[in-house]
Parts: sequence; C-alpha cells; structure tokens
Amino acid sequence: MTRPVHPESRAALDRRWTELPGHVKTPAQLLGKTAVGCEGTHGVFPKCNLTCTPCYHSADANKVRIDGGHTVNAVTEQMALLRRLRGPRAHAQLIGGEVSLLPAQDHAAALLAMRTAGREPMSMTHGDFDYQYLLDVALDRNGQPRFRKVSFAAHFDSLMRGRRGVPRPRSESELDPYRERFAAMFTALRKDHGIGSYIAHNMTVTPANIDQVPGVTGSVLGMPFDMLSFQPAAYMGDDRRWGKDFANVTIDAVWDRIEQGAGQRIPWQGTQFGDTRCNRTAVILRAGGTLAPLIDPDDPDDIEARDRLLADFGGMYFGGTPHWIVAAKIIRALLAHPGEVPVVLRFGQRLARRAGGLHHIFAAARANQLSFRTFVVHNFMDAADVAPAWDLMEKGVVSEDPKTREVQERLGACMYTMSHPDTGQVVPACVQHSVLDPAENAGLRKLLPLTPRGHGEPPVHP
Repeated sequence: MTRPVHPESRAALDRRWTELPGHVKTPAQLLGKTAVGCEGTHGVFPKCNLTCTPCYHSADANKVRIDGGHTVNAVTEQMALLRRLRGPRAHAQLIGGEVSLLPAQDHAAALLAMRTAGREPMSMTHGDFDYQYLLDVALDRNGQPRFRKVSFAAHFDSLMRGRRGVPRPRSESELDPYRERFAAMFTALRKDHGIGSYIAHNMTVTPANIDQVPGVTGSVLGMPFDMLSFQPAAYMGDDRRWGKDFANVTIDAVWDRIEQGAGQRIPWQGTQFGDTRCNRTAVILRAGGTLAPLIDPDDPDDIEARDRLLADFGGMYFGGTPHWIVAAKIIRALLAHPGEVPVVLRFGQRLARRAGGLHHIFAAARANQLSFRTFVVHNFMDAADVAPAWDLMEKGVVSEDPKTREVQERLGACMYTMSHPDTGQVVPACVQHSVLDPAENAGLRKLLPLTPRGHGEPPVHP
C-alpha cells in the first residue's frame, strides 16, 4: 500500500507510453509518465431531464428507462476491464445521461463499485438536484458517511433548457446563483458531516456564448469550485440539437477568453495530456486575488524540475488514498531519491514568489482564500470526421488524407476513454459518442424500455 508506484501501475503507464503516437511523446506529456488518462462509463443511465444545444447523447437516449440494477452491473463490468488493462488506480467519470435521476442508493452503489476497482469516481451532473439527494448518496441508511470524499462535476451554461427556476436562461450570468447554490451544498456537506469534496464546473461553448466565457471564469473563480472546464461544441450526438458555425469556436479562442476572465495569462504549455489539439490544462495556486501558475513554461528551472520529478516520481497516485498512506508514499519516494529534495524545495520557493510571497500566502490561508484551481479545455471532434478515421484505425490503416490522419493522431493520443467488456476494447470518448452510442442506445431501448414489458413476457437481451 505504501509503495510509491504500484508495479501494475508502472506496467500500465509503460504500455500507455508505448502506444502513444510519436508526435505527442514530448517532455511535457503526462500520459504514460504519471497518468494513464481519464475513464468514463457508457450505456449505464442514458436518460436526461434537460435539453441542451448541442447534446452529445444519441437521439434514443431518452427512450431508455433508468434502472439502478443495470447501472451498477454495467459499471462493475466496465470498471473490471479498466482495472485489468489500465492498472489499479485511475480517475473515472460516472457519466451517461443525468446521474441524479438514479435512485440515490443505486448512485452510491455505482460509486462504491468504481472505488472497489481502484477508480476515483466523479459523478457528472447538470447540478439541478437538492441537498437531500446529495446526503442520500453520501450517507448510509444510518446517517454515517459512506465516503471520506466525493467528486461531482456540474454542467452549467445558457444552452441548457429545463433547469428549475431558470428554464430558459438568456445569459450565463443568470446561472450564477445556481452555480453558487450547487457549490454551497458541498461546503455544507463538509461542515455537517465531515465529508470532503472535489467539484468541477463544466460549460459548453458555442458562438452564442463564447464572449460570455470571461464573465463565467471571473464568477466561478470566486466560488469554491476546484476545476473550471470548457468544451467547444462539436457536431456529434443528437443532430436535432445542432446549431450553426460550431467550428468557429476554436480551442485557442476559448483559452484566450479564459485568460480575459482571469485577468492574466494562464499558461498551459508546461504540461500536456494527450494531444494539445484536444486538451489544454493548467493548474494555478490562488492566494486571495493572486493567481500563480504551478509551472511557468518560460522558466527553465521549472521545466528542469518538471522533467526530474516526472522521471523519479511519475506514477505516484494519491486520489482517494488515506492520509497516512500518502505520507508513507512520499517519505519512501524521497528516501529513494534524496537528491530531489532540494529540487522540490526550490520549486516551492518559486511558486511562493509567483503567489505573492509566504506572508501573502499565509494571509490568504487564514482568510480561507488559498486553493489550487485547474483550468481545462476539452476539444471534441465532429462525428463525420471521427467515423471514417476510426474505421481505418480498426483496419490498421493510416490515412493518406491529411485531415483524416490528424483525427487518427488525436484519437491515438486520447486521454479520455471508455471500456467495452464484451469486446475487450478501450475506446476514445469521441468514438463512443460518434460511432458506438447510436447502436448501443437502440439496444438499450429493447433491454430497458420506457414501458415495462407485460407480465410473463421473457426479458429482451441486447
């Protein structure tokens, strides 16, 4: 338990690095060095009670009933394959339609199944549920905590329709009270029951709301969210929900507006998850009103420290781990590499200077204004581009068409994947939504019809 890097984790990381396309094997790449990537569920609860433009679920998603038993069984099977192929520890999303439509006991059972497989689960939601539902998930029937910590990601944007209190928002700012209400539930959960949390704010970006990204960034930075994630819209999923000119929203344009909202540069070039055409990530230390990048890509000392620490400590995983085990792992790692202790200390000194100095940091901590924040942009691809590229990849063919080859490169470096126990495959999320979801949800309509089958009729298997 206290070994810094589990041998199976090391083997999974080495496989992941070997499988990566050559163009992403850069010094900044984290896949294969310290992470295998994120994971997600599929086909476990496709139904949703809001409508969004766009919606990445297939047109059949809302024709499938919620069934907690199916959810828990499917999650267990998918996590077992991920555990076998990708090692004993990873982050995984409990995602499908709207997770809060699951009965709370089934939601909790699915999270426990993910933890049993060594996954640190995050429940993906539109956030339109009450505190009592959160309590029913987080506490057992005796009112005792089921979890030491829970993770939720809530999607808020003006493209969503049907939210209680603001069914048709006209601007992003109208949603700020609902963002605050969501975050406040987790503050109360810690205060009332001692259960910690990690919460993320997600937002889809289209031409209709891209110029409101700075305002959202500024507002959410003032709320206790740990992550701010933005997704430029793509043409995938339910084509009835597609708008115009999604392609005009580029990953660079979204990041520029994030920096406008933050009031300063937020450099992402110090680290890389997969392909930079798909993902941009930056971690900052927020000390009061000061935002300090964890890694300054223009500082050669930071880059040298990054490379040394990844080489010696890459693969250490702390998510969902008891504090005493984390401490033991760190002590063992430093004892194995004592020469890196000065590197860590100097790195901390540079970060403290960027954050305004130790006095400023301590003052922010006393005022409860010290935290790490992660900025993320995920840039999904259009279904019309993904389908032919994936078909060729399945045949082992590298396309000669530059555009299709680019899609193949991005799919090969994907950092967000889903597992299929029936085939033994792990596929990129863009492939799941663009290629596999329609047939999968058609099968779920038969397995889990909205109208229960008549008494005595045999069950339908997919």
